[in-house]
Amino acid sequence: MISYKDLGLVNSREIFTKAMKGGYAIPAFNFNNMEQLQAIIQACVETRSPVILQVSSGARKYANQTLLRYMAQGAVEYAKELGYNIPIVLHLDHGDSFELCKSCIEYGFSSVMIDGSHLPYDENVALTRRVVEYAHKYDVTVEGELGVLAGVEDDVSAEEHTYTRPEEVQDFVSKTGVDSLAISIGTSHGAFKFKPGQKPEIRLDILYEIEKRIPGFPIVLHGSSSVPQDIVAEINKYGGALKDSIGIPEEQLRKAARSAVCKINIDSDGRLAMTAAVRKVFVEKPAEFDPRKYLGPARDKLKELYKHKVINVLGSNDKA
Repeated sequence: MISYKDLGLVNSREIFTKAMKGGYAIPAFNFNNMEQLQAIIQACVETRSPVILQVSSGARKYANQTLLRYMAQGAVEYAKELGYNIPIVLHLDHGDSFELCKSCIEYGFSSVMIDGSHLPYDENVALTRRVVEYAHKYDVTVEGELGVLAGVEDDVSAEEHTYTRPEEVQDFVSKTGVDSLAISIGTSHGAFKFKPGQKPEIRLDILYEIEKRIPGFPIVLHGSSSVPQDIVAEINKYGGALKDSIGIPEEQLRKAARSAVCKINIDSDGRLAMTAAVRKVFVEKPAEFDPRKYLGPARDKLKELYKHKVINVLGSNDKA
């Protein structure tokens, strides 16, 4: 058993409380490799923002659980080297079983999500409660989910939205003891959230109704990439085929971040930024074969994107 506290990590409880009082949201950025982790830490140190490092079950298989433990510990030390000791959470994104959550806690995660949203309500409650009871023994925070997001990302896939029902949230929170709740209000996974001609809009009315029913309780938004059209155009310019990729408008996310939403997940935008940078190098320098020469620019582009998100979308800059 490895305690996250020994790795220098924190759980989400205190930073969520501060975010709700301050009217901003904590960035939750997914990572799979060293360059992504470097970009996240550089961006958040330079903007003085707390950060949640997210690992999906797919990323855990890709990167290896032991390596991830040391990467998270390294991230804490790296932030100090860069000159600022920002709060860092290591979080399991979309855990789908008690066993996976338990394993992550034992490997030093400070926060886990148990996603039982695809199950019947009572089964979701029972599974979430079981994870909460285990996690809280080790002071690990737990995120649950009500409602289903459409889209595809790693091992998570759904064809259409099931909006969170505000009338269920109070019962779910009281029965499970979760520390935060992911809701479905029209955000979605992946880069293809809306079709051309559709008006991208999230259901802030549902969010505000939920906020009334569980005042002061931390709310989480998944699938909140905005799919910047300039980055999509750059990918396509250099040989990509990303047609009709449209995301969530950043101004809507900024509104959400001023409410009880204190964690916003952003993954696809980062993937797009890195892909654009790599494609540009491959086209402009076709003789290049040193991975540092294309992963370095990818890391730099990702850092700049995340600094923009922290300052202009989440409002978490200078909150560390």
